[in-house]
Amino acid sequence: MMLKNVALFFVLPLLGVALVLAFVRLARGPSLPDRVVALDLMTALVLGMIAAYGIGAGQPVFLDVAIVLALVSFVATIAFAAYVERSQS
Repeated sequence: MMLKNVALFFVLPLLGVALVLAFVRLARGPSLPDRVVALDLMTALVLGMIAAYGIGAGQPVFLDVAIVLALVSFVATIAFAAYVERSQS
């Protein structure tokens, strides 16, 4: 029971603050790669929020959603890296 309280009342707000800071980097990033890294960080933070909420609410189905989102984020990051590599050569 204690783990659920920690997930809901401590972890989620901290991840929310980190998400706001990552959004600031996304908005102010001087270059496109900086913005993509910030967006990737935001995705990882949202994954953490989904997992923490799933643990706190006792709903393990949210972990499946987090896995699918992680796979989509990984593919998007790889696609952007391939685009940057192709545009530099």
